[in-house]
Amino acid sequence: MANDNNKTNNNKPTKQGNVPEPSRRKFLVNTGYAIGGVVVGGALGSLIRGKTKTTVPAKPATPAPTPAAAANFNRALMFFTSEQFAIVDAATERIFPADSNGAGARELGVAFFIDHQLAGDYGFNGREYMSPPFYTGEKVQGYQGRLKRREMYEIALREVQNYSQVKYKENFPQLTGEQQNAVLKAFESDEVKLTTISPSGFFKMLRGNTIEGAYSDPLYGGNANMLGWKMRNYPGNQMSYTAVVDKDFTKIAASSLQEHMATH
Repeated sequence: MANDNNKTNNNKPTKQGNVPEPSRRKFLVNTGYAIGGVVVGGALGSLIRGKTKTTVPAKPATPAPTPAAAANFNRALMFFTSEQFAIVDAATERIFPADSNGAGARELGVAFFIDHQLAGDYGFNGREYMSPPFYTGEKVQGYQGRLKRREMYEIALREVQNYSQVKYKENFPQLTGEQQNAVLKAFESDEVKLTTISPSGFFKMLRGNTIEGAYSDPLYGGNANMLGWKMRNYPGNQMSYTAVVDKDFTKIAASSLQEHMATH
C-alpha cells in the first residue's frame, strides 16, 4: 500500500448524462481511481495530482497538523473513514516520529499509504489462500486465519479507540504522546485482551506498514517528496548509473518512479 491541467475548452454537458466533463476529471483526480487495485489506482492518482494546479480544500483529518504536513490532508481517502484515518495517522507518528533526523510518519503521508494499500489487493489478501479449513500455523508460516487485513484494521482501530476511552476518557488522537505510546505498548505486549484478533499481531502489522510507507516509492502514497529517501541519502529509482559508475563517489538526487512515466 498514491501520492500526488485539467483545462478544457468548454463546460458543456456531455452526452452521457448532464455532468460537465471538467467535473468528471476533477473527480478522477481527487479520488485517484484507475483500473486495478490500489497500487495501480494509487499510482495513477499520484501522477495526476502531481500535475494538478487546482486543489480541493478538505477538513484536516487530525487535529492541528504541523504546517509541513498540512498539505497532505487535502487528499482523498480510499478505505479509511476520517476517524480511522486520524487514529492511524496519530499511531504511525508515534511509531515513526519526526526528530532531528527528519520528517515523521505524518509529514511523509504514511497513513495515506496504508489507506491506499488496504483499498487494494493487500487489504483483501488478494494473493494469499484464504479458504478454510483454518489451523494454527507455525511462526514461520505467517498469518493463518480467515480475517482479511482490512478487516483486522477495522477491528483493531475500533479497539484502540475503545481502550483509549476506557483508560484515559479520550479518543486516541486526542491523547498525549506518552498516553498514545502506552496504548500502543499495551497492544504490542498483548496486555489488551481481545478475542477477535491478536493485539500484538496487529501492532506488528501496523509497524511494518509504517516503515513501508516511510520508505516506499512516493508513487504508492507515502514517502512524500521523497523525504524518507533523503534522510537515508538513497537515490531512489534511477534509470541508469552509467554516467557515474566509473567515477568517484557521487551523491545523486533522489528520483521516483513517477518521474519516469510518460504523461499525456
